[in-house]
Amino acid sequence: MLIKNKNSFIIFVVALVTGLILLNLTSRDIFHRFDLTDNKKFSLSSSSESIVSKLDDLLTIKVYFSDDLPNELGNTRRYLQDILEEYRALSKNVKFFFHDPESDAELEEQARKDGIQPVQMQALENDQMVVKKVYLGMVLLFENKKEIIPLIQTTAGLEYMISTKIKSLINIDKKTVGLMHLSNVEQPKTENLTTQLNQHYNFRSIDPSNPIPGNINVLLVTGTTDSINEKTLDNLNQYLRSGNRMLFTQSGVNTDIQTQQANPIESNVFDFLKKYRLDLQKNLVLDSKCGNVQVRQSVGLFSMNRAVQYPFFPIVDSFNIYDTLSNIIVNNLEQVLPLFPSEIIIDTLQNDEVKNVVHLFKSSNNSGKMESNFMLSPDPQQNPFLKMLGQDGKILAASSRLSNNGELMLLSDSKFLSDEGGMSIPDNVVFLMNAVDYLAGDKDLISLRSREITSRPLDILQLPDNVRTSMTQDEIDKEQDKIKKRWKLANLVLPSLLIIGFGIFRMKKEKEQAEVLKQIYD
Repeated sequence: MLIKNKNSFIIFVVALVTGLILLNLTSRDIFHRFDLTDNKKFSLSSSSESIVSKLDDLLTIKVYFSDDLPNELGNTRRYLQDILEEYRALSKNVKFFFHDPESDAELEEQARKDGIQPVQMQALENDQMVVKKVYLGMVLLFENKKEIIPLIQTTAGLEYMISTKIKSLINIDKKTVGLMHLSNVEQPKTENLTTQLNQHYNFRSIDPSNPIPGNINVLLVTGTTDSINEKTLDNLNQYLRSGNRMLFTQSGVNTDIQTQQANPIESNVFDFLKKYRLDLQKNLVLDSKCGNVQVRQSVGLFSMNRAVQYPFFPIVDSFNIYDTLSNIIVNNLEQVLPLFPSEIIIDTLQNDEVKNVVHLFKSSNNSGKMESNFMLSPDPQQNPFLKMLGQDGKILAASSRLSNNGELMLLSDSKFLSDEGGMSIPDNVVFLMNAVDYLAGDKDLISLRSREITSRPLDILQLPDNVRTSMTQDEIDKEQDKIKKRWKLANLVLPSLLIIGFGIFRMKKEKEQAEVLKQIYD
């Protein structure tokens, strides 16, 4: 009996070892990762697959990555290799190579020629902190073109960066996006916007006094605080009536948070928008779900900044997912944060030029609006309007689709395209680029942008709106502490319970096996 069992065990071990050897040999040529995460965040998207399928020539990816890296960067290196394996699995035209320039002077020189510079980082060696020179970049080569990702420190957004670079390499006929400033006063800074646009499009500044060129595929317009001349209005109307597409950013109220001054805007731009059934109101929308501002407060002998909620900065997560075209723009988008937005009312007046009008996103159902006697103070004690909420959601972005396939998209925040305003907020950048891609008829990257894994902190936003708005800031802080303590306790207790449970289960199984063996040998 013992000899038979021994022989069976040997056969099992041999079979297991043989299987492992065969698995390792075949895995060199066959690669697959099983992704069990929500939304398949660690698998290549259909957008990446579509982009790679357009490769008609060899794409060579040279990765300059140091071998001896701390754990976190080492994990990034392994993830990068895995995701490049997936790109290679999609097309025989994808080849990639890893190089460690630190090990070879020639490789180091080649990395510099390819545009990859070393970076300095601190590392612990022999119980001492030392400064090391490391390489963390990659170069993509296609035909006679080159794209560079000079620094890869995290896995977040990595697929988007790589697919964007590939798309740029194979994109021969780039579409053109124009930017027009309507204001005659100081124009907003838009460096962040132009940097983003230049990655995918040809970019041009458009003079509002001249006819808009016919080769402008999408026109972006920043708002004004005054009326504009009729010639400019004619140019805008002609552009839309030619079947083109436009994204317009315009507030109903001119605000200055520094002076806490606000005044309704008087402009003929409102008539222009209303012609396309977009009735922009001269009010400010407030929301219980909102961002924070820093307020200087005195505590005893000390003065310090404190973050307080500011309903004039609504955190919008109510998107129109029921309209097919709108859903393309907000696909997997988590939130948008407009600053001092105004309400948009969709005019019911019929217009032969307009096929239909749809909203893109609204404030929450615990909103309010300020229509006169504008007070911008973030202090609830000084500004009672901050508590006057409880109204249904207000439309903050809408799109008028024309009968000639043209489209006018309106965001009720004049500063949405500026560096100091909307473009300083990552979620807003994602929405804006999605909107531009949609208006340009290029949807390859839309679903990719919002797949990036983000850290969503546990905060008071988990509370119901009616509860949160009735609480003071001190009560909010205490509630946040309670939430964090509960999760810390759960993190300590749950793993222990799982280990104990597994131990009990294993003991039970071993006891049952012992009883079976006893019955056999007895």
